[in-house]
Amino acid sequence: MKLLASLLALSLLAQSPLFAEELSFYIGTYTRPGGSEGIYRGVLDTDTGSARITGLAGVAKNPSFLAISPGGKFLYAAIEDAGGMVGAFVINADGTLKALNSESSKGSGNCHVSVDDSGRNVFAANYGSGTIACLPIKADGSLAPASASIQHEITSPDGLRKKAPHAHAICQNGAFVYACDLGANQVFIYKFDASKGVLTPNDPKSARLPEGSGPRHLAFRPQGGFAFVNNETTCEITSFAHDAAKGTLTAVHTLSTLPVDYTLTGKDSTAEIQCHPNGRFVYVSNRGHDSIAVFSIATDGKLTRVQVADAHAKIPRGFALSPDGKWLIAAGQSSDTLALHQLDPATGLLTFKNIIGKVGAPVNVEFLKP
Repeated sequence: MKLLASLLALSLLAQSPLFAEELSFYIGTYTRPGGSEGIYRGVLDTDTGSARITGLAGVAKNPSFLAISPGGKFLYAAIEDAGGMVGAFVINADGTLKALNSESSKGSGNCHVSVDDSGRNVFAANYGSGTIACLPIKADGSLAPASASIQHEITSPDGLRKKAPHAHAICQNGAFVYACDLGANQVFIYKFDASKGVLTPNDPKSARLPEGSGPRHLAFRPQGGFAFVNNETTCEITSFAHDAAKGTLTAVHTLSTLPVDYTLTGKDSTAEIQCHPNGRFVYVSNRGHDSIAVFSIATDGKLTRVQVADAHAKIPRGFALSPDGKWLIAAGQSSDTLALHQLDPATGLLTFKNIIGKVGAPVNVEFLKP
């Protein structure tokens, strides 16, 4: 009887808030005297939605975009300083960060980083120079010099050079790496050898968007079949059919990320895009309008806008979905705040919960996955 009572007590205790899962998230920022000092950390209780900022995790200058390695041992940051650098950090047991080293991103204005699926390489996209790079990861998590670097070129459909390339995001999916270039209005596609850290142009080499679209970031449906690009300049989202074997992207259709009755201004632009873990919804942040657009994904890849929610953050540069798909945290670059939204996985709809706290010029949020 005593054993049964003890087991019952333990069962009830395990269901209490004390055992709710608390996830760490990291915040990339733009630093300035009297403001942010680097990378900050917060925690989210995925059961109750209680969230708080724990403080400065690691000192760095302008660590704008962050990426966490598979397994959660290391964090890498796009350092928008000294031309273009990628910073490597160990994630300590207490959640703080220990700086390992930094390496050149092989260009200027490094604005985006990601880690390959094997955890052996970091990719970097350089907005200023229109270049991308692959940097090998050493056994201790530090970075080696770039094993590959590619300069994007701009050609119009008639083959003429025009404007300037601006690489804005880079990520892996299967055997290929994809790089959005806002200036080229293309998503460049590369074959990827993870063991050598080598990128080779695919055939075809890119998916082209209409002139002036400004493709910024890219999100793949976790279950496969489709990819989604947010076009910064036109405030639109383009859905693509994705052939994982060939690496190709074929446009399905394009929709506005703003309300039907809204008139686009010169201050409007999209920023971040994320696909829900269940593969049924995709989210895009609007700067200027300061909102987050929610789209449902049909079986043929076509999108339907189901909500344009107030982000409750001024200039929502970045946001992240919790791994369980129940929460969204938006970073307000100009409001110096982080806004927490509850997410309904069945409908995709967002409901504002509260302001988590203040951090100087937050621009990116990344969850440490369990």
